[in-house]
Amino acid sequence: MTVVTETPAGRRLTGRPRVHVTRRLVPAVEARMAELFDVTLNTDDRPLSREEMVAAMRDCDVLVPTVTDRITGDIIAEAGDRIGLIANFGAGTEHIDLSAARQRKIIVTNTPGVFTDDTADLAMMLILSVPRRLGEGSRLVRDGGWTGWAPTAMLGHCLGGKRLGIVGMGRIGQAVAHRARAFGLDVVYHNRHRLPPSIENMFGARYEPDLEMLIAEADILTLHCPSGPHTRQLLNAARLATMKPEAYVINTARGDLIDEEALIAALQEGRLAGAGLDVFAHEPDVDRRLIDLPNVITLPHLGSATIEGRSHAGEKIIANIRFWVDGHRPPDQVLEGWA
Repeated sequence: MTVVTETPAGRRLTGRPRVHVTRRLVPAVEARMAELFDVTLNTDDRPLSREEMVAAMRDCDVLVPTVTDRITGDIIAEAGDRIGLIANFGAGTEHIDLSAARQRKIIVTNTPGVFTDDTADLAMMLILSVPRRLGEGSRLVRDGGWTGWAPTAMLGHCLGGKRLGIVGMGRIGQAVAHRARAFGLDVVYHNRHRLPPSIENMFGARYEPDLEMLIAEADILTLHCPSGPHTRQLLNAARLATMKPEAYVINTARGDLIDEEALIAALQEGRLAGAGLDVFAHEPDVDRRLIDLPNVITLPHLGSATIEGRSHAGEKIIANIRFWVDGHRPPDQVLEGWA
């Protein structure tokens, strides 16, 4: 595959585009990349240091990072003139300084939509598991503490008729609402913009413009909004204090949406019934207090961890690179911050 585009500095590239992938991808995707591009793969599958990231960007036409890579403005400033495309693995781009990329005329793409069902499935699993105390029950059996069935043992809460508060009603939030309806949950959502009535009717969802009201009245609160300055620690101590003591918090979006110290305090003091967390504020470090709480399910960021989803994301990345190489606008170009 021959490059026919030019770098931001105006140098015409010849031969196959040089692509640097920061983490291991599924074998079929890596094999296809090797066929099409001059690709450097991360066979050790360890996060690159800042110095390694700068070196990689200076030596490639296309960088393929993941959500664990921080592509800051100062790194982009040191990247040199060769790189022209950052083809991100994943939909979220909060780890990339889009403004700095725009200033350097580096195009940024992502992989929207491919993990919607996978993440919604996992969120629904936590919505089912936490109120029924499945994590606690599994530990009880595993640790040999189960003494048999009893009428009052391991009582949780049923789902039917409970109010599910969804914060963020994009693709994933809507997919969760679709699943929740089948379990008889009363779906209420908050979003920057209200959805059309036809979509609300499809999911049996009611719009709540007041986020404070939604949080206070939810029996189960699930977060599906992006990370950013306006959503960081969205669920803070003040808002947690308004929640019902029998309510549950589910987070499969981004760890920094929740004030973890405040969440831990609420759980330890019995002001919250439980939580299901797939993401954390300081990944991969997880606060031991969360792990030790019996009413919390902690998962290692499994939302998108399916073979099918990860393969589809890799195929989208390849398509975006090929469009860029052919001199066309990539189908998944991120336009935030672009003029």
